[in-house]
Amino acid sequence: MQKFSSITPQDIKKLAQEKGYTIVAHNYQIKELQEIADYLGDSLQLARLVTKLDSQKILFLGVDFMAEMIKVLNPEKKVIVPVRYSTCPMANSLSVSDVLNAKEKYNAPFVVYVNSRTEVKAVADVVCTSANAVDVVKAIDSDIVLMGPDKNLASFVAEKTGKKVIPIPGENGYCYVHNYVTEEEITQLMKKYPQAEVMAHPETPENIRKLSHFVGSTSQMEKYPANSNAKEFIVVTEVGMIEKLKKIYPDRLFIPVPSMVCYNMKKNNLKNTYLALLEEREEIVVPEEIAKKARKAIEKMLELTENRKNEKEVGINVR
Repeated sequence: MQKFSSITPQDIKKLAQEKGYTIVAHNYQIKELQEIADYLGDSLQLARLVTKLDSQKILFLGVDFMAEMIKVLNPEKKVIVPVRYSTCPMANSLSVSDVLNAKEKYNAPFVVYVNSRTEVKAVADVVCTSANAVDVVKAIDSDIVLMGPDKNLASFVAEKTGKKVIPIPGENGYCYVHNYVTEEEITQLMKKYPQAEVMAHPETPENIRKLSHFVGSTSQMEKYPANSNAKEFIVVTEVGMIEKLKKIYPDRLFIPVPSMVCYNMKKNNLKNTYLALLEEREEIVVPEEIAKKARKAIEKMLELTENRKNEKEVGINVR
């Protein structure tokens, strides 16, 4: 049997092929896992991708709510993950009762960020991702929209749509990786790299977004350098994104913000990924009643954005 201390990416690829698994990974995974992925992307890219895969077995590398969404969209497929405790504190900050109480109080549609629990998606009106949140809210026939759990994304969407976007659960809803980055960190990097442009994720607070040349999701960050004359970019999102950008643009310099590490995303590694394939576990199971309702909200998102030719694929230029 393979010694687990000497597992290589090639070992995992070989085992995945033998077992018939397609490997799907999020952009924030460690470099070694990005290298073995058959498909690498952000939430929106992966949400669309998995509905078109012929493979009946999927190994997902990311956090739990993303794996659950893949299972919801592909109930007939087997979906496994290396560890079940790779979770998202922001997703866990929003409860079913939060959504139901807010809808009753405001009598407004609830747009739930993909970074949420499956049971929460089941009681929302529509799902959104950071890539399409602006488009989804624009497409909703209401001047008041509820959005959760990320307060910073809600703020960003309000800026870009002119609608009243009420964050639920409010001040306690945020991604710790993005919310706690400081102006000082960014300005110091800007001084060190004076020719660099700043690309920030919309999960960052308003003061960080105002420092940026560009605000967009990770999929939108992939496209921005192609339309920029800059050769250096300060990337204000989880550090795992740097590896993908370097592969796409080997002639550009991408500078990470060292503090921006998602420790939950980093719980997946070569050893537990190999074991997951070897034992074909941990399998994702979502009760069909919840899955059916969540699927409706996810499909509504895809319906609202699939046919938009200008779906902000290049993000929001703010300078």
